[in-house]
Amino acid sequence: MSGNEGLLPSNSEHRFYQGLAATCVANFLQATNFLSDRFLRRAYYASAKIDELYRNSMNSAFSAQEAFLVTGAPHASAYYPRDFAWFYPDVLDPQTIINAEDAARRVRLLEKSVRLMLGAVRSGIITTTLIPVKRNRYIGANYFALPSDTLLGVQGGLEQIVRADRRASPYEDLTKAADTGRALLAEYRADLKKSVLDLASSLEPYKGDDIQTLLCDVRAPRSAATDTRAERLRFVTNASVYATFQQSIRLGIVDESELEKILGRSLSQYKTELLQLFGRDGYIKHSLDCKAEAPAFSIALDFVNVQHGFWDFRNEAERALFSATTDLILAEPRFRIPDTFHFFVSADNPRKKLIHRIATPSYQGRSAWPTFNVEFADRMLEHDEFSGTEKYRPYAREILRHIHHATETHGGYQELLSENGLQYRTWAYRGAIAHSWFPRFLTVWSRAFGAPLIDWTQQQSDKAFA
Repeated sequence: MSGNEGLLPSNSEHRFYQGLAATCVANFLQATNFLSDRFLRRAYYASAKIDELYRNSMNSAFSAQEAFLVTGAPHASAYYPRDFAWFYPDVLDPQTIINAEDAARRVRLLEKSVRLMLGAVRSGIITTTLIPVKRNRYIGANYFALPSDTLLGVQGGLEQIVRADRRASPYEDLTKAADTGRALLAEYRADLKKSVLDLASSLEPYKGDDIQTLLCDVRAPRSAATDTRAERLRFVTNASVYATFQQSIRLGIVDESELEKILGRSLSQYKTELLQLFGRDGYIKHSLDCKAEAPAFSIALDFVNVQHGFWDFRNEAERALFSATTDLILAEPRFRIPDTFHFFVSADNPRKKLIHRIATPSYQGRSAWPTFNVEFADRMLEHDEFSGTEKYRPYAREILRHIHHATETHGGYQELLSENGLQYRTWAYRGAIAHSWFPRFLTVWSRAFGAPLIDWTQQQSDKAFA
């Protein structure tokens, strides 16, 4: 197996590979995994109450047998660094932790995962996916293009650990985790800094109308959380790059002036240019390549970006753009599963590569991802908090209630739902039960309703007196 190879520090035995031969091996392993999951694994999920489902999910997601934090089958044999920003940013939220044992398991697995990703960064392997080939051996491969948000995920996982003691908690493991996080940040700061500055240097000039800026996907598509979409010049990829820069400044990895020197403009000006470019029609257009005539058909739900990511609702102009985009989604019946508040990734299926048109035609188009809906709800709540209104809270609550219902009905927290509201399944692919995405839902539920979805303290008290 050829390609770049690197060793993790601190006496680690992890090795990373990259190159044509390694990618061929990774492609074979991935194809085998996904097809075997579809045709050989039987589903045993049955409807149940949400507290039981959540407990089972946490036992599965953070099992002592797991070597890395992943979504669930069929994804469980490969690791996706971006997910630490997009899909499980609240693993260490005390409100979502069941008990001390659960806290310890979460800390252990998050630390192992972040160490592995940081080792890959040090080896110069910043890819969309890490595929294990045997014990402590990993291939870095890109599906389905160069990543735009992998560094965002790596730093997101590290930031969770660094900030583990920021919220009041009865769990000592969270305090210890924060110390570990700060040590990891110090150890890998130089590696992360180099990678972030390389990302900034890779941006290319783009001129649209009277707006000139820098984009990451001028020549070819870049992979993001909605990675099977084959458009260039996408809002989400470039918003993720900006969020990466802000995150690296927050963590003290890069000084703002260093980034601005490479970009040739201030970060605030860079963001203004992105908003003017993608929001020139008064709402956020998903891709500058999109030719849809109706506004709602040129929007994708991933415009909500990630937690602590792109949007700053202290800014009135940003609130207005978000509001206009949101209103178009809410008003378009084709943007949701009928009679529900499950919103699709987009109102129509996007341009895709041939393999995805054949195998998963609506995978990131007319399919409803609970996790994107959760972020949509969270941005709505954030908008209302800063605007001093209650414009979107009712919608946010309905979104969360419908996810609650779907989770109980289908026996687990779904990766995605079909346009008919069923578990997503095609001849080649079956959506995962996304165990590790579940805590984020609980965090946003608490924000929307002002109370925990599941009060573990009260449950323990009830058991004691039963």
